[in-house]
Amino acid sequence: MTNIAVTTWSLEQTAPTDLLPAAAPEGDVRIVRAEVPSPEFSRFLYASVGGDIRWTDRLGWSHARWREHLERPGVETWVAYDRGTPAGYVELTPGDDGVVEIEYFGLIPAFRGRRIGGHLLSYGAARAWDLAERWPGLATTKRVWLHTCSKDGAYAMDNYQRRGFRLFDTKVEEEADVATPGPWPGAFPS
Repeated sequence: MTNIAVTTWSLEQTAPTDLLPAAAPEGDVRIVRAEVPSPEFSRFLYASVGGDIRWTDRLGWSHARWREHLERPGVETWVAYDRGTPAGYVELTPGDDGVVEIEYFGLIPAFRGRRIGGHLLSYGAARAWDLAERWPGLATTKRVWLHTCSKDGAYAMDNYQRRGFRLFDTKVEEEADVATPGPWPGAFPS
């Protein structure tokens, strides 16, 4: 197996006023919180969004591991729907002392390039900033952060920066060059 160099960039907002919202796309695009923890639905979103960009870290999670993660207080999944069809999602995960990570964010390939991503990221970041309002006991959000890498889409970094996220760390590491898993085996050519 060969290795590839992967650059990971970490970005942050340190105040709600850092958020620079994108305009809503035209058409019937809605963003709805998936309030019932559903390992099946979350795994579908994860595999469908990340299948062509080598998201593999959660593919081996058991149903119980998915449930455990999704039932943690403050973990939220916000789903963008285009005319009733899931188009992408943003997953928020609270940390300590008011830090919220946008742990996963992206669009299913068929919905990319339609101005949905900027809108979904804006909405997700805003929900990260008001997370404690929905979860009594969580600290008020003081910082929202995320990471992206050189395996992500070509427009990811630009989208994050246009939404007001600022770079605070860069790392380059060697990773195994794994085959693109697709949303199900064989969905994408290797």
